[in-house]
Amino acid sequence: QVQVEESGGGLVQPGGSLRLSCAASGSIFRIRVMAWYRQVSGDKRDLVASISSGDGPSYADSVKGRATISMDNAKNTVYLQMDSLKPEDTAIYYCYTVLDGVRGGRPTAYWGQGTQVTVSS
Repeated sequence: QVQVEESGGGLVQPGGSLRLSCAASGSIFRIRVMAWYRQVSGDKRDLVASISSGDGPSYADSVKGRATISMDNAKNTVYLQMDSLKPEDTAIYYCYTVLDGVRGGRPTAYWGQGTQVTVSS
């Protein structure tokens, strides 16, 4: 009914840039929240950046000044632009969204399958 797909991950050299995309599709009435999390093997999944329909973006301290989250409402797509990448940014990045379906009911949360980002020389 609803699909969430990330793209844009890959291998990047330190100091480089990368742009992640996450598109939600299906029977969507309104997206309330879209966010990016990341997870290193064996660790918990941490919030990187988020944006809601009525509020501005927020960022984790570790990426402030280097990351920009934005949303294209017409396409139900969120982007994460990351610059000055560091090896410490290496992780699996997951897209997260909370949305209202066309038929109403309770808002529902969805996770993407994740996309690998590797920062290495």
